[in-house]
Amino acid sequence: MQKSATRSILIILSAIIAFSTCVRAMAGVLDKSVIEKAAGTRATIQGEVVRIGWVRNDVKVEIDGVAFPPAAGLGSWATFKPTGRKGDDAIVMGDTVVFRDEVDAAMDAAFSHGLSVTALHNHFFYDRPKVYFMHIGGHGTAVELAGAVKAVWDAIKKVRSAKPEPADSFSGGPAIAGDGTINAGQIREITGLESTRKPGGVVKISSGRKASMSGTGIAGSMGLTSWAAFTGDDTAAVMDGDFIMSIAEVQPVLKAMRKANLHIVALHNHMIGEQPPYFFAHFWGRGTVADLAKGFKTALSVERDIQQGK
Repeated sequence: MQKSATRSILIILSAIIAFSTCVRAMAGVLDKSVIEKAAGTRATIQGEVVRIGWVRNDVKVEIDGVAFPPAAGLGSWATFKPTGRKGDDAIVMGDTVVFRDEVDAAMDAAFSHGLSVTALHNHFFYDRPKVYFMHIGGHGTAVELAGAVKAVWDAIKKVRSAKPEPADSFSGGPAIAGDGTINAGQIREITGLESTRKPGGVVKISSGRKASMSGTGIAGSMGLTSWAAFTGDDTAAVMDGDFIMSIAEVQPVLKAMRKANLHIVALHNHMIGEQPPYFFAHFWGRGTVADLAKGFKTALSVERDIQQGK
């Protein structure tokens, strides 16, 4: 009799758990334990939102000469919220603390796991070492999103495991002579853009866009350009620049730049209220002029294909 009663109780408990799980799924409530397992870290719940975090206490930071406590603003985090569409369908938003030599790895991991990079900028001045923040977003199942965030954080940890102290420069490449001779014709042939020569041996190219602000038309002359400046000579050069992108172009252009081994050093807006809204990605590259120009052309072609609906 006792065994039968115990069995009945277990059956009832199992039914209650199954029913509770079903209700949670129907209600679009995310399972915290599932996210914890996929992310490999503890989570907290704030209403409908499940939150995970990682405080960057692995690198000592000074700001304005003051030893900066990690809890005061060196926290990486991600929040997951159900969409209400089905089961564990969710969106994720987050902010990840990155040192300069971690950005490429973090961004590549985000892209390879289906996340979007939505901003890259600083939060401080006079910080040593320099600290940046990479904002991310995504849509998918909670398990997929939590695993993707884990991949980004693991990529950062791998960089720090190999070199505990953040680097002060990009590695590789010969020394650059700032007043070298650059074949502007080669850049024009590769990119299809006319160039101008600037002081110090710099060759610059640009491609303009149009928008309106307060009912007034604005274009390249007001700063709505994708541009690149080449310094050095044909065999050893650096390229810095900026890409202007519509919302639909941001992720494809960023991915194209990373595939071309260009370093993305900032992602933000330059204006408020323009139509259509634009975002800007600043970049840096090092190599031959031909390779750098091809990288710029690749990203520019992706942007133009989207504009043409290809």
